[in-house]
Amino acid sequence: MERVSDTQTPPKTLQYRIDGPDDAPVLILGPSLGTTWHMWDRQIGDLARQWRVLRFDLPGHGGAPAYPAPSVAELAGRLLTTLDELGIQRFGYAGCSVGGAIGLELALRHPHRLASLALVATSPRFGTADEFRQRGVIVRTNGLDPMARSAPERWFTQGFALAQPAIVEWAVQMVRTTDPGCYIATCEALAAFDVRAELGRVGVPTLVLVGSEDQVTGPAEARTLVAGIPDARLALVPGASHLAPVEQPSAVTDLLVRHFSSAWQDTLTAIPVPHAVPAVSAPMGPVAEIAPAGHAQPEAVTHGRPDPYEAGMTVRRAVLGDAHVDRATAAADGFTGDFQELITRYAWGEVWTREELDRRTRSVITLTALVAGGHLDELAFHTKAALRNGLTPDEIKEVLIHTAVYCGVPAANSAFKVAQAVIQEETTPRP
Repeated sequence: MERVSDTQTPPKTLQYRIDGPDDAPVLILGPSLGTTWHMWDRQIGDLARQWRVLRFDLPGHGGAPAYPAPSVAELAGRLLTTLDELGIQRFGYAGCSVGGAIGLELALRHPHRLASLALVATSPRFGTADEFRQRGVIVRTNGLDPMARSAPERWFTQGFALAQPAIVEWAVQMVRTTDPGCYIATCEALAAFDVRAELGRVGVPTLVLVGSEDQVTGPAEARTLVAGIPDARLALVPGASHLAPVEQPSAVTDLLVRHFSSAWQDTLTAIPVPHAVPAVSAPMGPVAEIAPAGHAQPEAVTHGRPDPYEAGMTVRRAVLGDAHVDRATAAADGFTGDFQELITRYAWGEVWTREELDRRTRSVITLTALVAGGHLDELAFHTKAALRNGLTPDEIKEVLIHTAVYCGVPAANSAFKVAQAVIQEETTPRP
């Protein structure tokens, strides 16, 4: 049986497709950023014989309604709302990349809903926040074409890409047809995602599956997951990169069948699978516990209310980037340390956190003030911050033209030189 949801899905649910018997156990398959539910097409023939398989699209992907989700928690919440409307309470879950992040969110916040979990090409933290916010700047400026053109080298091994040009073109078109705003929002969600300190609380049977040639979230990230999740098992798929379900479909299918059959062994007869599949390693030992970010010390109180320092540091990093803040704080010494603390606590914790203006507006104000004061060094990194906060190069240009009238042509001329260099560097797609 096959069913496809109405494309006019309300914004708090997800577009989905169901294959398989109505009375079978439910298995959810989650996609990666820039793909659609079709990334799992080559698994459905086997999986739908024994499971009621639900695949979903991320917002703005595959023609799904373009309602951006700002966090992995929001994506998980929309999936649960979709499942609630279908009367699905308990299920197995397999997700690739951001789809795997959704699976980790479900395992940590809604463990009673999960029977078993498979994490494909997944990490407890995907690169750095700066990398994903930079990707958002590039998409906002250039559209999705740079991401589409670079997708094959991120997703597939070189040999597979050369041998399968039709699949490569399919991958490129998937990215090109994604809504840019939803793609950027998913990048922001991944930038903020970090569950390294919580892996020990994942309590469902977990398979961690990774392509041996994955350069995006490769074997090192997989081993971090296996080391942190109690009794997790590792499966390394030879000859596969990031989209292992597409590149090595039989091996991935066999591993998923074996894993999910074991999880439902009390109600489902185990399915024999070929022996010629990648070996699954024994569980690895635990790693040292990492203190959750922002909770290393009891919350301080200043003048009868919470100290704004932690909130300020969070916003400062989000706006200026981890690399910039790390350089500034690392350079602080006995002479400058108090000043760094002051600007984190008051400029970022007291002012930038106020809700009456959004960050885009605050960036416009900041750029104008810096031009007026002739503060070109700060103008450079606040131009970069403005791009991260959602301003386009054309909007920054208009801000600087406006300052020529009110701050003077020489000041605006100097500002244009600084901003032009920053914009060129930040909006040029990386090779």
